[in-house]
Amino acid sequence: MNIRPLHDRVVIRRMEEERTTAGGIVIPDSAAEKPIRGEVMAVGNGKIMDNGDTRALDVKVGDKVLFGKYSGTEVKVDGEDLLVMREEDIMGVIEG
Repeated sequence: MNIRPLHDRVVIRRMEEERTTAGGIVIPDSAAEKPIRGEVMAVGNGKIMDNGDTRALDVKVGDKVLFGKYSGTEVKVDGEDLLVMREEDIMGVIEG
């Protein structure tokens, strides 16, 4: 990947959501919502605090995360749609 986020920003690739419901109904692309789960592809160096120190980020490359439906800025890098957002926009890390 040819992108390195700055400071407390992360680059995320959306994970595809299920296209069928529990009852077996297939959801068409036009009715499907944007996924709110993704995989961290790159992280910045950390958040710069008021005193000038840098605080390392809690997420790392490869983490599966949850984020808001409209969080981040969509960018296209090497033909792939990615999201760039601040670490504070991430709601949690999916473990296991």
